[in-house]
Amino acid sequence: MDRREFLGAAASVAALSAISAHRTDAMPANVKHPRAITMWEFSWIERRWPGAGFEDWDRALDELKERGYNAVRIDPFPHLLAADPHKTWTLWPEWNTQMWGSPDVNRIVLLPALFDFIGKCRDRGIKVGLSTWYRKDDADTRMTITAPEVMAANWIKTLDLISGADLIDSILYTDLCNEWPGEDWAPFMKPPLTYGQWDNPASLDYMHKAIALVRAQYPAMPLLFSVAGGSMQSFLDHDLHDFDLLDPHIWMAQQYGGEFYKLAGYTYERFDPKGYTNLGLKAEDVYRARPDYWQKGLETNIDAFAGVSRKIKMPLITTECWAVVDYKDWPLLKWDWVKDLCAIGVRRAASSGRWLSIATSNFCGPQFVGMWRDVAWHQHLTHTIKSVEIAPDLRHGRLYDRL
Repeated sequence: MDRREFLGAAASVAALSAISAHRTDAMPANVKHPRAITMWEFSWIERRWPGAGFEDWDRALDELKERGYNAVRIDPFPHLLAADPHKTWTLWPEWNTQMWGSPDVNRIVLLPALFDFIGKCRDRGIKVGLSTWYRKDDADTRMTITAPEVMAANWIKTLDLISGADLIDSILYTDLCNEWPGEDWAPFMKPPLTYGQWDNPASLDYMHKAIALVRAQYPAMPLLFSVAGGSMQSFLDHDLHDFDLLDPHIWMAQQYGGEFYKLAGYTYERFDPKGYTNLGLKAEDVYRARPDYWQKGLETNIDAFAGVSRKIKMPLITTECWAVVDYKDWPLLKWDWVKDLCAIGVRRAASSGRWLSIATSNFCGPQFVGMWRDVAWHQHLTHTIKSVEIAPDLRHGRLYDRL
């Protein structure tokens, strides 16, 4: 462990000690703690070619547990499961620049693979959060989702299959759409909406109808849409009582109106390498020129969501987070400053007591070798996550019950 890693570990221990100091003698002995979660989205089944990271689920999950994680967020492809769970589906890439999922056309068969994966998680005490990115297949089956009733029916079929396999108790929560209503993941939404427009009346109506229908069949299942962006005030101004939790995705790079990526010359290129070329040349220098400024932006946003949680009495999880949105093992891209920011984010969120599940980054998977191989870094942060006390007003409800 080099000096930077040692200082990061010491800071984690100090933060944990400060948080633990708030415990009281009246604290129930059986109080639950947050889960340390990672996002394996569609990679869990798409990245199974040799060297892709998920070809051996036993090894990947053993390594996840070794690092201290006890929850994972995956895509069960509800629209494809509902259409034909045993079909060989041909999927088209979302990108070839990123390390999530497949960089080229791929094929998957969902059952019994989904059951096998959840069962392996259950055997290791790892809870599974369900979400979906509505991946595009060659027939673009996602465009058959013509109404919230169709979305709900797909999810009900998915949960029915999982329940029929006696695995429903392993499910931590169900997120009906990742980053709703972003056009990348919800192109079927009519009228067309984009990131940050979850508070549009048509969007609100859609979410409420879909959640109500799923809840009627699965009343104990924690449900939500992981809405993307928008005004912080909107969470206070709109009735989200049918949500059991919020999953804000919080990165330093998106604070101050996305200033960091603008300075680094990155514009979320999906099939063009120039974005990563610019990151390699500029990103670390941009950060190190004003680290306090960038850290403050991150902490301010975390504090704002903690404040929303206190006002609406709703628990939080965060599964995508803290430093930069997009990154990978690449020439000139170092992990140390990214890990430093992620550690700051984890400690800030954990100290609030408002998060019931916390990720260390959205790069916590075996395909991100530079992040994955630092076992001690993961262990320090997951220990912090799993040691803090959840705020008393959040020690009830569907999500807390499933921790």
